[in-house]
Amino acid sequence: MKSLNVDLADNDLARTLAGAKNENLKLVERRLGVRVGHRGSELHLSGEKDAVASAARLFEKLTAMLKAGRPVYTEDIEQAIKALGRAGDEGLEAIDLPPILARSGRHIAPRGLNQKRYVELIRENDVVFGMGPAGTGKTYLAMAMAVQALMERKVKRIILARPAVEAGEKLGFLPGDLAEKVNPYLRPLYDALHDMMDAEKAGTLLEQGVIEVAPLAFMRGRTLNDCFAILDEAQNTTIEQMKMFLTRIGYHSKAVITGDATQVDLPAGKTSGLVHARQILHGVEGIGFGDFTEVDVVRHPVVQEVIRAYDRYDADRAAQAALAAAHALKGPGEAHQETRAPTVDPVDWESAARER
Repeated sequence: MKSLNVDLADNDLARTLAGAKNENLKLVERRLGVRVGHRGSELHLSGEKDAVASAARLFEKLTAMLKAGRPVYTEDIEQAIKALGRAGDEGLEAIDLPPILARSGRHIAPRGLNQKRYVELIRENDVVFGMGPAGTGKTYLAMAMAVQALMERKVKRIILARPAVEAGEKLGFLPGDLAEKVNPYLRPLYDALHDMMDAEKAGTLLEQGVIEVAPLAFMRGRTLNDCFAILDEAQNTTIEQMKMFLTRIGYHSKAVITGDATQVDLPAGKTSGLVHARQILHGVEGIGFGDFTEVDVVRHPVVQEVIRAYDRYDADRAAQAALAAAHALKGPGEAHQETRAPTVDPVDWESAARER
């Protein structure tokens, strides 16, 4: 066991770091397994030696962020703890990166090494694939990069597209014309956009066509010059649709394609265009691939546990299917022979009695 005092030398700074009702300190206690006491400008840490050392480095980094004028949110601390566990001090450095956008005091910046690499890939390549589970920031960061490029006049417009794949409910059952039917599929893109800029400004840009949100089918026959194009939920594209989108890209344009290969809603027998593109485009110059896992999830912590639970379930199902296939290949005779009880020679009870 070890104890350590960390003096922040500023009562207000210490209160901000602790959070409302010490929620940030309680989070560190739960995640790192240490006790954190708070009095004035001092934090008192106690617990296992390595855990106390990790907590001290964490608080040092968070304090530096606050002194630099960057707000610290609960999700920042969650990501910092995960980064510390995965990559040590290098992981901690990745949570304190310059923001892509700053709106209403909220900084939109990459959190963690994989998000940092993803943003760098977008800056360095014309086409980038972001692949991984929900909540890892694939589309959100791409949207932030697109808005930044538009504000800096690097592009003239933003194109946001999604395949309108039916998942349990037929489009024909929904009321309204075609535009109204596909609107629910595009709502997540509108939500992210309104999180990046004022609603009035976003509305004006949408009306002017500077920002366009449309189903993927509307991209056919077009050439996308001087634009930043984002294709979301790309796991639900067919091979033909993916090829169609990629061949729309014109001069002075970027394209980011995001999706989760474990959540394909295509009909049985249809290959995902996202999975296929990964196979044939890997290694092509100018195309980058950013991969995320459940540890990169920046939503509520329970989302990470949900993803892990489903991954375990899928792995168990795959193992059971492989075992069943192995038994099927052996044939019914061999399988029966494996499960049949071993034979035992009969006992000659009369001979045994005479011997006694």
